[in-house]
Amino acid sequence: MTETLQIEGYASLFDVQDLGGDIVRPGAFAASLLRKGNVPMLFQHEAGEPVGVWDEMIEDRRGLFVRGRLYPDGPRGRIAQRLLARGALDGLSIGFRTIKAADMPRGRALHDIDLWEVSLVTFPMLPQARLRVISPAARAA
Repeated sequence: MTETLQIEGYASLFDVQDLGGDIVRPGAFAASLLRKGNVPMLFQHEAGEPVGVWDEMIEDRRGLFVRGRLYPDGPRGRIAQRLLARGALDGLSIGFRTIKAADMPRGRALHDIDLWEVSLVTFPMLPQARLRVISPAARAA
């Protein structure tokens, strides 16, 4: 597989507890999305080799929706594409720094998040955070 893939999905869902007990509240990404330029697309949170670009990141009623292009230019991008094609990879996960949170009996309620990256992962901390391939995208030069 050598073409760029267009992918999309929810990297985070509001008011759904993740495996660590954290719950992201509506509005948690708003300030970060205004501050940030590009948020890296990584594979398994590995910062050494980004695998694509996020063209769109919006906070809607459901959560943080992302749409972007996965490139096969580097080894991690090629691996990610092969795993997606075989159905072995379909998770999304966010890397962030907590700005404002409230402790709960198990975990935290996250009210303000500084979003660092969104990764394609095998096992997302929020099991419902999934992506899908939309189509091959026109390859940028």
